[in-house]
Amino acid sequence: MLPDSFLLELKYRADIEQIVGAYVQLKRRGRNLTGLCPFHSEKTPSFTVYPESQSFYCFGCGAGGDAITFVRRAENLDYLEAVKFLADRVGLQVPEGSVDDTGHRRRLRILEMNREAARFFHSCLMSDQGRDARAYLVKRGLTKKTVTRFGLGYAPESWDTLTAYLRGKGYTEDELTDGYLGVRRKGGGVYDAFRNRIIFPIIDLRGAVIAFGGRNLGDKGPKYLNSGDTPVFKKSRNLYALNFAKSAGRGDLILAEGYMDVVAIHQGGFQNAVATLGTALTGEQARLIAQYTREVVLAYDSDEPGQIATRRATGLLEEAGVGVRVLAITGAKDPDEYIRTYGPEKFERLLEGSESAADFAITRLRQSHDLDTAEGRVAFLQEFVRLMADNPSPIQREVYLSKICRDLEVDKQAVAAQLAAAIKRKQQTARKREAGQLRAFTSAAPGARGELERQKYPRQVLAGEGVIAYLMKHPDSCAWVREQVEDQDFVSPGDRELYQAITAKLSQGHPAEVVTLSAVLSEERVGRLMEITTKDIYRDQSRTEAKEFIQVLQEYRNKKSDEELGRLEGEELGRYIASQTAHKK
Repeated sequence: MLPDSFLLELKYRADIEQIVGAYVQLKRRGRNLTGLCPFHSEKTPSFTVYPESQSFYCFGCGAGGDAITFVRRAENLDYLEAVKFLADRVGLQVPEGSVDDTGHRRRLRILEMNREAARFFHSCLMSDQGRDARAYLVKRGLTKKTVTRFGLGYAPESWDTLTAYLRGKGYTEDELTDGYLGVRRKGGGVYDAFRNRIIFPIIDLRGAVIAFGGRNLGDKGPKYLNSGDTPVFKKSRNLYALNFAKSAGRGDLILAEGYMDVVAIHQGGFQNAVATLGTALTGEQARLIAQYTREVVLAYDSDEPGQIATRRATGLLEEAGVGVRVLAITGAKDPDEYIRTYGPEKFERLLEGSESAADFAITRLRQSHDLDTAEGRVAFLQEFVRLMADNPSPIQREVYLSKICRDLEVDKQAVAAQLAAAIKRKQQTARKREAGQLRAFTSAAPGARGELERQKYPRQVLAGEGVIAYLMKHPDSCAWVREQVEDQDFVSPGDRELYQAITAKLSQGHPAEVVTLSAVLSEERVGRLMEITTKDIYRDQSRTEAKEFIQVLQEYRNKKSDEELGRLEGEELGRYIASQTAHKK
């Protein structure tokens, strides 16, 4: 286990305001800071950073903890990796051999295996067996410099070329399947997950190969195959080429649909392009984008699926606080084809002429309706109202409403009434959806905030919270509390675990702070601890109030059901009778 002295030093050096501020746009509110939670979708800030205690808590989803906990969630790291991430940032050396780093070593093995696989795929591309693959890339207009820069490769049309190579390097079948490079056979053994495909290594912000995408060169299997989630990769939390785009210096990001689009855009001189990884844009990816830019140019395909994806991505990005412009691609299916056909200079002009998401959507609506007829105008206005109801800016809604009503010579008051009703319906739906998401979020893991015990024994749970909060504020009272409160007095298993961890630290003379407790507790338990310690009712708790909480727990301990009494015998029965007699006195 890491020494408490090291963890406390890390806490004071790794200022949580700066750590969180790199991911969340924070606004000061008194002594604390607030912002939109990076761990769940919300429009009203419920995420709070407490500089005095170097901690954070989200009153919406219950995520909470210290800088280590935050980095674990934000970067999808295990505990030791998060510690090393922060230690590197502030110039601290992590004590060697002080923690059980089994999970960390497993992740390191997968990252090393991925690096070996990337080199193998690239060497295959450059060998005789990669001749057809190289011809395909040349046909798509890619230069050798681009191929090398992105580390593109080729997975041979074979069942075990890669797996045999990696096993020869000492990697096990479990590691191959854990990293999604091998697939288990029903009869035993593994075979290659990627076969006869152009390979696109996916590289994280620290330069590690975390996954792969493969473009099929044959007619068997899906066109694109992507790594599934692994111990080092979550597709919903990463973006292709963000490792390059984050330092492009252009101020905005271009969001394309696929690997080839991104590679072509970069080769054209635009280093700020990224793409999702085989899925539609997720809320997590939108919040990731918000960490690096306040404006995105959507460069999705010009076909109908691409336009549907554009509308969906616009909503997610605007929810994350990112402004959106949309590229109107004409004369080509996608950015890759446009650059190959018309060149980088025209693509630059296309970028400069990109419209706001609202202007782009309204232009599309105009084109799809005959505004010279009454029926066409009505249909247009109905869709326009739905579009504006999705727009989060009241100012933009007013400007567009005035302009459209003036252009079409319709009564603004009537359209405004329709819009107000649509906004109200949308807000009601959003509140129900967010409440459902939060219920699912908070009940999905052990120690969730909706434990049955809290509903069945609210008074006892409240008392347990009070005791935990008192210990955190008055650590010198640990012995006094321990004399009166037993572990089993807590009706909530999660709170019992907190009590055990806190008293274990204090009994050994160690500090019980969030940063030291996060080393021995799960993220969910740390979030629960923050939920308790941020409640106003426990802020200025006195010993008298703590004693009242303790009495509630003791009453619960002393109250046995008939069934439980029937099972008592010998010394246990004697202790119970004695406790009841003492309680009555």
